[in-house]
Amino acid sequence: MSRVFNFSAGPAVLPEAVLERAREELMDWQGTGMSVMEMSHRGKAFMSIAARAEADLRELMAIPDDYSVLFLQGGASSQFAMVPINLLRGKNKADYINTGAWSKKAIAEARRYCTVNVAASDESNNFTGVPAQSEWQLDKDAAYLHYTPNETIGGVEFPFLPQAGDVPLVADMSSSILSRPIDVTNYGVIYAGAQKNIGPAGLTVVIIRKDLMGQTLEGMPSMFDYAIHDKNDSMYNTPPTYGWYLAGLVFDWLKQNGGLQAMADINARKAGKLYAAIDGSEFYANPVVPECRSIMNVPFTLANPELDKPFLEEAEKLGLTTLKGHRSVGGMRASIYNAMPEEGIDALVAFMADFEKRNG
Repeated sequence: MSRVFNFSAGPAVLPEAVLERAREELMDWQGTGMSVMEMSHRGKAFMSIAARAEADLRELMAIPDDYSVLFLQGGASSQFAMVPINLLRGKNKADYINTGAWSKKAIAEARRYCTVNVAASDESNNFTGVPAQSEWQLDKDAAYLHYTPNETIGGVEFPFLPQAGDVPLVADMSSSILSRPIDVTNYGVIYAGAQKNIGPAGLTVVIIRKDLMGQTLEGMPSMFDYAIHDKNDSMYNTPPTYGWYLAGLVFDWLKQNGGLQAMADINARKAGKLYAAIDGSEFYANPVVPECRSIMNVPFTLANPELDKPFLEEAEKLGLTTLKGHRSVGGMRASIYNAMPEEGIDALVAFMADFEKRNG
């Protein structure tokens, strides 16, 4: 069976080179006579895998020494709680920007621990853009400012870096991490579920400034304390070892393919082709304000919703899979993460043109 072009929002496509290498090493990792899945997380073999993965991620993102890198479990959803538990540090307020479904989930969870000030929201516009920072109403007593740089479901991406002043800026980068270079020093905390641009589901990466750790809310579980995970090198409990290993292979693949600037150039080109196909047609439409369009997740609708089902069925037969949009948005959604080859975009654009010709 040949590989398809998988446009899933997550778990998402992985680089074929990574899958091939994992297949080669599945039964015997570098002469150990065992799979990485079978290794003790405290053995020399896996410790070397873990160290290499962290070093490569630090190199790719230019992460300074005063930041810790944690490889955790629980997905980004656990981080919705861990952020306020660790970052309130004696305060009881936090600022949040609401730009879509994942922002709303983060806000709802934070309200269990503190007073949330929704400093800006695009909900009245059905989450089709990002409110200008000049419109934000930040709380001077907030412990931190949280935002979601890229909303996976709505395909909305921040076109600017929020200015947080003296408080830590916290970013849920689950669907945008590693897609382009960023300056880590602008952030207090970056967190990301792995299943989009890092590796398989089950791993969560947290990058946190070291001075922000060690002051959790009283009575919280040890597993929700960043400082404990940092002190134990992300091995306070048995970590998701195989996911960590695969993430390391992805980091190595990124390095071999030119790093994050090369990915940024490729991603811009891929997204540009798809948006051009949408904008150049009266048959397809994208609901997002152009300056806030995501380069990772591209939702689009058909002029006649009754054609959605045949569109998906025909696309599937051509190996263009998982294009159905989220129920809250409708239509289609093409998630085009780093591992989606440009050939996949070309194939989708060609199919879209042909489908419009036959049905428009």
